[in-house]
Amino acid sequence: MDQSAVIDKTVNFVRETLQNAEGGHDWWHIYRVWTNAKLIAKTEHADLLTIELAALLHDIADSKFHNGDENIGPETAGKFLRSINVDEETVVHVQQIVRHISFKSGFDKPSFHSIELDIVQDADRLDAIGAIGIARTFSYGGFKGREIYNPEIKPSLNMSKSEYKNSTAPSINHFYEKLLLLKDKMNTATGRALAQQRHVFMLSYLDQFYSESGGFI
Repeated sequence: MDQSAVIDKTVNFVRETLQNAEGGHDWWHIYRVWTNAKLIAKTEHADLLTIELAALLHDIADSKFHNGDENIGPETAGKFLRSINVDEETVVHVQQIVRHISFKSGFDKPSFHSIELDIVQDADRLDAIGAIGIARTFSYGGFKGREIYNPEIKPSLNMSKSEYKNSTAPSINHFYEKLLLLKDKMNTATGRALAQQRHVFMLSYLDQFYSESGGFI
C-alpha cells in the first residue's frame, strides 16, 4: 500500500472513531494538529509519514476519556497501523510519539526523543494556545462541569503529575497551569514563532476577561 493510501485509511479511521468526541478533542482538533505538523515539517529534516500518522493518531484514545489509562492510546494506534500493514519500525515510532506527546508526560523523566516527536508535539501544543486553545479550554471545562472562574481558587503552579491529572480547578486556572507555559516549551523554530503570536493573544484575552470580571483577579 502506498503512503497516500495509508494516510487516507488513517484519516477515515480517526474520523469514524472520534465522531462523537468532546469538541476540543474531536476530528477538527486532529485536522488542525495534522495541518500544523505538516507545516512545521517543511522546515525540519524528518520522516513525513511518521509525522502524519502520529499527528492523526495522537488522540485516538486520550487517557482523559479512558479513566487515566496511558497505554490505550499507543495500543489502539499500533493495532490499527498493523491492520493496514504499516512497517513495524514506523508503527513503534508512532506509538512512542503517542505515548510521549502530552503535556503531562513532561512530569516524567524523558525516556524517548525524536525530531518527529518534537514536530508533532509542537503541532499539538499550538492547538492548545491562542484563540483555538481558549475555545478548547472552555469546551473541555464545560464537558467536565467545571467553573469558568473562581477568584477564591488560585492556580497551582507546582503540581505533581497526579495532581495535574486529577485537577478539577476552574478553566481560567488552566491558562496558568498549562497554556501560558507552552510558548517556552516549543521544540522547533517554526513552532516557537507561531506560538509567540498565540501567546500574546491569550495575554490580551486574559486582560479583557479580568476587566469584565467585576474587579476580581
